[in-house]
Amino acid sequence: MLNPDNNALIAFAQNHLRTSAETKQRYADASAAELVTVARAVADCFLAGGKLMLCGNGGSAADSQHMAAEYTSILSQKFDRRALPALALTTDSSFLTARGNDYGFDSVFSRQVEALGKSGDVLIGSSTSGNSKNVLLAFEVAKRMGLKTVALTGSTGGKMATLVDHCLRVPSDSTAHIQECHIAMGHIIVATVEKLLFNSDGSDRAQR
Repeated sequence: MLNPDNNALIAFAQNHLRTSAETKQRYADASAAELVTVARAVADCFLAGGKLMLCGNGGSAADSQHMAAEYTSILSQKFDRRALPALALTTDSSFLTARGNDYGFDSVFSRQVEALGKSGDVLIGSSTSGNSKNVLLAFEVAKRMGLKTVALTGSTGGKMATLVDHCLRVPSDSTAHIQECHIAMGHIIVATVEKLLFNSDGSDRAQR
């Protein structure tokens, strides 16, 4: 029999879930309006013919891919609408390994923003610390090129807090709870974009 005992493991699981829920509750009470502001920026970008780009490292890379898929595929089969142009900058293994091998890892996102971004696009970067160098460099290039910038971070916002147009700070210093909240925030932004762009039958509210 492995230790600790089963009751201790159950208590650990309960505590994690409750703390995660409390983190989301604190964000909901203090900062939910930020999600609507960002959703409006993304919807305006799409209406103007722009695209959304997303980036992050590790779990935040997976989150970026997850959220991009919700736009280009579908958030829910119960609401069928046209595809929306979103791109995760974490998925091209040939580019990532070529750039990383030749120039280092710091420029893997900024180089793609330089190549693919245009004024009016939106870049969302996720970093629990707010200090991930490759995401910071991507934001710097995006700002110079006229993209709207959004950071999803932990409680302090790190260096991103003063660099981006919108810094969405989760009130926690736990990487796990920050990332759990980021996923919920991302889903809310997608769903709100859908409400802004589409009628209840999935048709466009405005002409493309």
